[in-house]
Amino acid sequence: MPGVGLSPLVPPDLHCLSPAGAEAPEDSADAVRALSARLLGLAGDPARDPDPSVYLALRLAREHDPQLEQRYLERLQDAFQHPYGRNMAEPPQTGRLALYLLGLQATCPSPHSHRTVVTWLKYYLEKDWIGSWQDGHPLTTYYQYGLGMLALCVHHKRVREGVIRRLLTAQNYGRLGHHGNLVDTRAVVALAFTCLEQRRLVDADLAAELRVAAQSVSRDLAELQGSNGIIGNIYSTPWALQVFLATGTCQTESAFSQGMAALLENLEAFGTAATMAQVLPVLHGCSYLDIASMHCQDEPGMLTPLDMEPLAEVPGNKTVQLVVECPLPWCYELRLYDRPVLVPASASLLDVLQEAAALEPHIFKFHTQDTPQGPFLTQVLGLEARQEKRNYWQLLTAPDTPLQMGVADYRPKDGETLILRLSKW
Repeated sequence: MPGVGLSPLVPPDLHCLSPAGAEAPEDSADAVRALSARLLGLAGDPARDPDPSVYLALRLAREHDPQLEQRYLERLQDAFQHPYGRNMAEPPQTGRLALYLLGLQATCPSPHSHRTVVTWLKYYLEKDWIGSWQDGHPLTTYYQYGLGMLALCVHHKRVREGVIRRLLTAQNYGRLGHHGNLVDTRAVVALAFTCLEQRRLVDADLAAELRVAAQSVSRDLAELQGSNGIIGNIYSTPWALQVFLATGTCQTESAFSQGMAALLENLEAFGTAATMAQVLPVLHGCSYLDIASMHCQDEPGMLTPLDMEPLAEVPGNKTVQLVVECPLPWCYELRLYDRPVLVPASASLLDVLQEAAALEPHIFKFHTQDTPQGPFLTQVLGLEARQEKRNYWQLLTAPDTPLQMGVADYRPKDGETLILRLSKW
């Protein structure tokens, strides 16, 4: 497979940081390299479904294993031969297809290999646009809507002005979504706007509006940064840093360095393939916009896959208080479940839920959906979170702190109270 080199899309004189300064500090290079090697090891596991975001992270890294990446690409291409284009009535797969198109662009293949994907992504984006007029929001989410626009722009495909302006209006009037995913969504939207403006795919007047909107998002993200350097939560911070890299907004320089420090201090939080894929591009000083300026070159194999070490068993047990809440308008009674659950000391939140279901199978029931990010909680006590209802099961630790990990990754402490709350987004 031909290799790719990186050259910045933003002109050098617009960058606040030197290329070296945009990457993780030199004394953290070994930790970042080890994280890349662990992701490479997970990518080499044929039992895991291929994920386009994982492939993107591998391609945006500074060191590679070309043979393994080629095999992963082939698995990815095989997986995407069938999921789209079969049923016009199916919900759009805007975000998933957008990541796949970004991945294809990062491999330097011949243009004709992208044609079908581009056609379907444009179709899904139009369906989302129609939904945004009929229902007040896209059929998917503004996050996926923005990701679709970003992927087409990186591929140097024009997007209809009406589709762009719908997203611009949503950004300007604060309609992008609930607080839990707002940083991610606004960051993706800002990346899409920056790409359209920098690649000159819109007229001068619209380009000026997009530039103002993207810079506004960049400033807002810097203002959201906590004293610990985190923006939103640890998993949304990499998205915010991609915006700082892409826009080159100089007043965000301190926010970028503080955010990078926060990521390096919390690398243990990125323990799944999906979360590693989310953080590694910025640790290598890249944003998704850099895909647009990749150029093919020889790429020696320098990275060796590293197998994940299993978590050490912790002796003893712990008690976790499990609470289920369902506020109006879905339920008349807020607290539907409140029980202590005894589990092994090393148990995850998913283990807690499974133990609660085993103890009271006629009372406590739950369902999860497998995603590239791990199991996603979809139903609790017979109450299903549905996209068309714009609700989801939020995970919190008492009294009201959202968890920064998924059900399979979070390991509660002894005596901790965990809340599953049906929430609007």
